[in-house]
Amino acid sequence: MYGLWRPRVLGAWKVPATGPAIYAVNHSHNIDGPMVLGVSPRPMHFLIKKEAFVGPLGPFLTGIGQLKVDRSAADRTAITQALDVLSDGGILGIFPEGTRGEGDFASLRAGLAYFAVRSGAPVVPVAVLGSSERRGRLVKGLPPLRSRVDVVFGDPFEAGDGSGRRTRTALDEATERIQKQLSAHLENARRLTGR
Repeated sequence: MYGLWRPRVLGAWKVPATGPAIYAVNHSHNIDGPMVLGVSPRPMHFLIKKEAFVGPLGPFLTGIGQLKVDRSAADRTAITQALDVLSDGGILGIFPEGTRGEGDFASLRAGLAYFAVRSGAPVVPVAVLGSSERRGRLVKGLPPLRSRVDVVFGDPFEAGDGSGRRTRTALDEATERIQKQLSAHLENARRLTGR
């Protein structure tokens, strides 16, 4: 990432030095995941749609520890692998909106809340800004080479209410808490970076 663009990383010191954590990353461009993976202060494992595991990219993604998920149904294998990452004290990366979009955390799916409540791992909001502002001249699908992309890590927070409940109501409440925290982080990240 540092060879192709100019990432500016803010707040990396906020990522817990040890123990499980979940990165909740906004997603507006296809380089957001690789960018976070490349600048993360700790090794991590992203949940990535199975459609990305094609051709030589499939074995590469698997080889660097990324997790394939089938978004069309509850993928028990991916869920188990993700929970194993967290129980082993690792970092799991999730795009809580489930797909690439505006990257504004406007509509979250329940997966992030499930993993946070089930594992008890803190959620670290991560905002990637600048990846979708302009298109490159050489490769239209990528930001211009050597352009600045900001990655802003936020304060970790607990998604659950501390009761340990895993009911549908508890997950809905956790999703609401997560959305408020992520939206506030994104607003703060935009203010910090001027984007």
